[in-house]
Amino acid sequence: MSANTRPKLPTVLVVDDELRSQEALRRTLEDDFEVFTAASADEAQRIMETEWVQIIVCDQRMPQSTGVEFLKSVRSQWPDTLRIILSGYTDAEDIIAGVNEAGIYQYLLKPWQPEQLLLTLQTAARVYRLQQENQRLSLDLRTAEPVLARRVEMKYERVKREFGLDGLIRTPDSPLNAVCELIEKIAPFDLSVLISGESGTGKEMLARAIHYCSRRADKPFVVENCGALPDQLLEAELFGYKRGAFTGAYEDRSGRFQQADGGTLFLDEIGDTSAAFQVKLLRVLQEGEFRPLGAARPQSVDVRVVAATHHDLEADVRAGSFREDLYYRLATVPLRVPALRQRAMDVPLLAGRLLEASQRVLGKSVDGFSTEALACLAAYPWPGNVRELQNEILRMLAIADTPRLGADLLAQRILRTPAVDQQEDELLDLIAVDGGLKERLEALEARVLKETLIRHRWNKSRAASELGLSRVGLRHKLLRYGLERG
Repeated sequence: MSANTRPKLPTVLVVDDELRSQEALRRTLEDDFEVFTAASADEAQRIMETEWVQIIVCDQRMPQSTGVEFLKSVRSQWPDTLRIILSGYTDAEDIIAGVNEAGIYQYLLKPWQPEQLLLTLQTAARVYRLQQENQRLSLDLRTAEPVLARRVEMKYERVKREFGLDGLIRTPDSPLNAVCELIEKIAPFDLSVLISGESGTGKEMLARAIHYCSRRADKPFVVENCGALPDQLLEAELFGYKRGAFTGAYEDRSGRFQQADGGTLFLDEIGDTSAAFQVKLLRVLQEGEFRPLGAARPQSVDVRVVAATHHDLEADVRAGSFREDLYYRLATVPLRVPALRQRAMDVPLLAGRLLEASQRVLGKSVDGFSTEALACLAAYPWPGNVRELQNEILRMLAIADTPRLGADLLAQRILRTPAVDQQEDELLDLIAVDGGLKERLEALEARVLKETLIRHRWNKSRAASELGLSRVGLRHKLLRYGLERG
């Protein structure tokens, strides 16, 4: 793709008076964003007046102005720009003041992790695009309401297809099918569901499938990560608050329970909540009502709760770190998501779908995977589950310079760690081939040659050295077994 046709990168402005911090942020973000930097609020203001900035990442403590003060002025002049605070301080009042006064999108703590920061900003860029799209649709609605109503209906049906059970990628013999069958049975009923499984297995996708298969499908699906916030801020996010409830509460704010009224509230990482917060959540679930912070009276809501965790909550209950009564309130229907290594048969199909999505993200097209690459992907145990597979496919696509993604593009950890069970099955297949000892040994030798070459990305010198062969000897064997690749 030429420079003229490459999609324009989203823009981010980094405001930090420490040059080292500026450079570290620039290095982390510059591959995915057009990055501007400023050492002060005044310099940042000048950049905002001349550049179209979509996201601001601002340090909270600066010599002439705090991050909240600067972002408050940004909010009044450029309300569409998403505002992120970066701070080494965890004072809850500062966080709440930032949310209210400056309308910040995220409050990130130092020391920041590159992967987390990059993921947060990528999500912010998508939110910005959606905001702009929403504004355009709102303008169109004034002149073409019937047309847009039909478009919304079509998009709604598309969302139901993509996030419903049909959107969960699996083969006919996948262990995920049993989970989907259970979802299909319980989704129409307002039963609380607890989804457990390793990180990256797609627990939120299952929660969305439950929502879109239920009678609440046309109502909101609201998500809150309970493990990402301190108790006071989590309470404010879930239950909302009234103006004057605490320092920094300058306006009424609705919570996630109120936002999800009539629909589904997904509480992710519920196992990371404190004992004190568990008591408050249990009361809400038992009574069907909550009290916003600073409110005189409780409010009733009609919400279905779906929770998720990567912990073994039954073990946590036995250990006393999670309330037993809350566990049974949440786990009316417990669902266990199988890890990706337990559904290796799904990997080729899933990899194909993820490749389609990756091509849209990177704006780069290929013809698919080679047979060798798919075999390696299916053999690897994927400790990071679907998220790790998605990242690997993105990396392969980015560095590929051939029409098809071959095994030579795979990371070394994948080439070196085949699944033990599959390795044993394939070895038994080789032993069981027709013919005498010579034919069987030749089949095994051909397999070893091929795996060694793939692992060394078809570098024949390195493969020959590992196998104890000369380069000429290796070439003869490759010709003999039809493995020569130019």
